[in-house]
Amino acid sequence: MILLKIMKNQIMKDVHVHFLHGNPIGYNIDFFEGFIKVAQNAGLSEIYLLEHTHQFTEFEKVYEPIKSYNEFQHNWITERMNESIEDYINFIKMVKDKKYPVKVKFGLEVCYIPETADILTDVLKKYVFDFLTGSVHWIDGWGFDHKGQKETWESKNTEEIYKRYYEIMFQLCESNLFTGLAHPDSIKCFGYKPNIDLSDYYNKLALLLNKHNMYAENSGGLKLNYSSDNELGLNSKLLSILKKNNVRIETASDAHNQKDVGANIRELEKMIHG
Repeated sequence: MILLKIMKNQIMKDVHVHFLHGNPIGYNIDFFEGFIKVAQNAGLSEIYLLEHTHQFTEFEKVYEPIKSYNEFQHNWITERMNESIEDYINFIKMVKDKKYPVKVKFGLEVCYIPETADILTDVLKKYVFDFLTGSVHWIDGWGFDHKGQKETWESKNTEEIYKRYYEIMFQLCESNLFTGLAHPDSIKCFGYKPNIDLSDYYNKLALLLNKHNMYAENSGGLKLNYSSDNELGLNSKLLSILKKNNVRIETASDAHNQKDVGANIRELEKMIHG
């Protein structure tokens, strides 16, 4: 039974829900419908199911700079890149025309890596999805948000890392490949904060999002997947600037399993419209 909504007639979405994510069950109807049930119980009217591009062998060349950065990242990518995107596409075709009480869109979370952006563009041209969410997980090859590399932050200049993070995000937007932008301040994942004002970066990001008709996520992923001590959603300054510029903002759990579908969505929604 659908739970009460925040307000009458409001459409509640979770635009970032990871689907298979290494689940050994594989793509099947029962597994898929488990997401529908949890979403319905959470009072959601729409979910965006997606997969990471690093799961699919078709994107192998895109990740070469990441694999060559160090042994940890080489092993991390190699262990996870073990599927074909065709399996995902075939499943989507199978369920696309079925009717469910929760609307479902299917897409990808795509790592934007400037060094291989041309290769990425060529690969993505081969496929059609409901949406493509661009994300920045790598800064000049380094996986800044990987728990196995947290200690590397100690040797970095935090201010310069933040600047570079947003510079890559600008390129992501300008690529014109994406529907949305995933977790725009996930750089704060381990609590390292710069002693500089990032307002100029935030304003430029807002302008580019509008220019390319992209939404930004207000994501609860860091609180859900890293630590409950993490700030929920976008930092207040970034959120304020996006709202001031009338950027479309969507709520996202960044769920990596069924039980977390819709996690924190009410609170994230209140941050935007409250």
